[in-house]
Amino acid sequence: CWIFALAVLLSSMFVYNSLGTIDQNALDKLHYVTELTEHIKVKSSMNKESDSCLFARFFPAFIWTVRDFSLKLKWKKQLITEDEYLEHALKLRPGSSKKVQDYNSTRECIRNYFPSRKCFVFERPTSKTEELQNLEELTEDCLEPVFVKQVQTFCQHVFETSKAKTLQGGRTVTGRLLGNLAVTYIDTIRTGTIPCLENAVLLLSQTENSVAVKQAIEHYEMKMKKCMMLPTDTIGNFLELHAVCEEEAIQIFMNRSFKDDERKYQQQLMNMIKQSFERFHQKNEKESADRCTTVIVHVSQELEDQMTEGYYFKPGGYSCFRKDLMDIVEAYKAFPGKGIKADEVLKAFMEEKEVIARAVLQTDVTCTEKEKQIEDERLKREAAELQRIAMEKKSADVQQMVLNQQKSYEENVRQLKIKLEEDRRSLLEELERVIDQKLKEQALLKDEFHEKAEKLE
Repeated sequence: CWIFALAVLLSSMFVYNSLGTIDQNALDKLHYVTELTEHIKVKSSMNKESDSCLFARFFPAFIWTVRDFSLKLKWKKQLITEDEYLEHALKLRPGSSKKVQDYNSTRECIRNYFPSRKCFVFERPTSKTEELQNLEELTEDCLEPVFVKQVQTFCQHVFETSKAKTLQGGRTVTGRLLGNLAVTYIDTIRTGTIPCLENAVLLLSQTENSVAVKQAIEHYEMKMKKCMMLPTDTIGNFLELHAVCEEEAIQIFMNRSFKDDERKYQQQLMNMIKQSFERFHQKNEKESADRCTTVIVHVSQELEDQMTEGYYFKPGGYSCFRKDLMDIVEAYKAFPGKGIKADEVLKAFMEEKEVIARAVLQTDVTCTEKEKQIEDERLKREAAELQRIAMEKKSADVQQMVLNQQKSYEENVRQLKIKLEEDRRSLLEELERVIDQKLKEQALLKDEFHEKAEKLE
């Protein structure tokens, strides 16, 4: 019975194979279907009666195949289809006696739990007994043409109508998910507990969502490392790469995650991306600062040597110092690939040299007091200008970071809306399928009612 229950739980199309005809004996062998509600639960908090109304949403399509079928497909002297043959076999008897209840029990369960059902009959593959004993060795040419055609019709139906197994909410079950789902059900059965679809999906979603977060953040960090040439020229270049990597990471998460109703795992991913982003940002800043420092040390080495030797502390020394300092600034600015800390490092360098410039200025006897005062004012203006440039750059970077956070939020919302719409569409398709199947079942019951009414008249 557990094997039967597992087959129902894990399949999207359930094929039941019997021999001869669909009679009471064949139906009695299918008695496991009457015990499904004792071995499967849809929701952990629902009773047996409520569960029976939900089974049809999650149970597979049902196909009854009848081998070695030898009857004529007729009912009341009229030709009928294989599906009609099955429906006649599943007709219920009126009454409430124990005998009638036993007769109707399996039929009611098949009708209630498998509203989507179909029947295929197969004649004997060959009429020769010796060939039947070695069917595996026979070629298609040795088989009865009618049998071959029946098999082709059956296979065509299966290939064209079978769908991927889905979970609650329309989540498609991949091979990996199917394996995990089977393990979940078997572990539950081994503990003596009734497998519950809701609990299994919840447990599976927790595992899958954790893996989805792991895969997404790994992709983000791998692509950032691969594509980011440190240091980046501007904060904008860095943020553009981050936006691309973040979008791909979110897509990876959305594709694998499901039933993250409280957005717990999505929020976890966004926190991890934010932390990783900060680490990359700090590394980018450090790489830039280190490179800028190396460049400024290199281009100012001669100036430093001359300062050590006291070269500038002489008449006319201030003019030489100013010229050499401006040459250093031009050389530094012309050096490529300094990154986002270029202005900040230059500002620190100029602040340091401003003190020396004032000392050189004060010792230069060729400068009048008026000229010294003018130069002092110019040093202050230059320092203020460098401060202004640095502040504007920092403000612009902050604005870009804020804009990036807004874009990140909007990207999350955009992909979330897409996923919610896909989930909504899957759920509607699932409900429409069940409603359509229930309407067909009601139509069959109505026909049976009219048929019984005609007999009474």
